[in-house]
Amino acid sequence: MTDSIQSSTAKRLVILVSGGGSNLQSLIDGCASGEINASVSAVISNNPDAGGLARAAKAGIPNVAIDHRTFDSRESFDQALSELIDSFSPDLVILAGFMRILTAQFVTHYLGRIMNIHPSLLPAYPGLHTHRRAIEAGDQQAGATVHFVTPELDGGPSIIQAQVEIDSSDNEDSLASKVLGFEHKIYPEAVKWFCDNRLVMENNQVKIDNSPISESGIIYNLIERSS
Repeated sequence: MTDSIQSSTAKRLVILVSGGGSNLQSLIDGCASGEINASVSAVISNNPDAGGLARAAKAGIPNVAIDHRTFDSRESFDQALSELIDSFSPDLVILAGFMRILTAQFVTHYLGRIMNIHPSLLPAYPGLHTHRRAIEAGDQQAGATVHFVTPELDGGPSIIQAQVEIDSSDNEDSLASKVLGFEHKIYPEAVKWFCDNRLVMENNQVKIDNSPISESGIIYNLIERSS
């Protein structure tokens, strides 16, 4: 694919995490190096003990914990979360290991400007325990998918996928480790495309450089081989 001219204005990102934040770190690094034409305006977590908050603090990024356990309903938490996110005026909201199912109202508010990464080759294995399920099914490949978020859980249109081979010696942990290495490559790539104004979602379809892509998204491994 041919790069288009970047917008002169850097995009503003808000990143949501629940855990250690290794994908968050790949995005922080991409912005710091200039590879991603954006800055991280804030990192927000529903878990006050999330390691991702410490990563943000180390990088000098505003970081806020909003504990979902202090709210009496999913809707009230999502409303407060949305108000907090909007206070940072983001161009793109990024879920990076954010372990909350979001309400349709929340997702619709950010439709077309909210992304997630899921550790499977969607539409296979939405939800949890993806690597275990792939091994138990006898699959030959596993992987990860970056997708736009829609109200359907893990059902938004795919942007980019990375595929890894499942070896006979693989267990859930070893496979997760292999896939995670590719997550750190494909998430910054997808965010870069968005921040370069190359990537949009229209009518539940992904377009890059104004051209629709396949339902499975761009295959990252093929990009690597052709570069």
